[in-house]
Amino acid sequence: MTEKVVVIYSGGMDSFTVLNRAQKDGKQVFALSFNYGQRHVKELQCASTVCNGLGINHKVIDISAINQLFAGSSLTDDIDIPEGHYEADSMKSTLVPNRNMILLSLAVAYAVSVGAEQVYYGAHSGDHAIYPDCRPEFVEKMNDVCKIANYESVEIFSPYLTVNKTAILADGIAMGLDYSNTWTCYNGRDKACGKCGACQERLEAFFENNITDPIPYE
Repeated sequence: MTEKVVVIYSGGMDSFTVLNRAQKDGKQVFALSFNYGQRHVKELQCASTVCNGLGINHKVIDISAINQLFAGSSLTDDIDIPEGHYEADSMKSTLVPNRNMILLSLAVAYAVSVGAEQVYYGAHSGDHAIYPDCRPEFVEKMNDVCKIANYESVEIFSPYLTVNKTAILADGIAMGLDYSNTWTCYNGRDKACGKCGACQERLEAFFENNITDPIPYE
């Protein structure tokens, strides 16, 4: 029997690679996306397009009602998205309080309900400097909790936890993936801004892999 896994799929390039990695590894994928009131909701449109094309079971869950608890993040509040490199102190404004713990908890509940043994998510080393909920120690502790939180043990799996976005993209290129249906920019406009930390890190990854990013930029 094919092993079932739940993939937290934002619609960005990292989770897109994770999604395809899980499928190419022979897993039966259940993709789970969340609308938590993020201004870059366009990523969810990309997620739906990709899952429809791959024939993957996909749920988009609206949890935007809890946005009123996420004060102070430029991703959910009326605060300007900072520009500049991802490691700059200003990028801390993009931290959504406790986001990954909440999303992982919901994904684990879904995994239990469909009989999946793992939850995949796309934390990577490029996030470690800014986001505490993408660091190895967080993943390790969440994994410990999720193994005992239910009668069924669920593993938290981050296949790219110790590598950066450049390496993630390299793996995607090796898999022959098309990144035109992914969205990384923190702004929710028609085209990517090219200036926010997320865009800059994405553009660096494409540059370092000697290929052109297929999405349009302002």
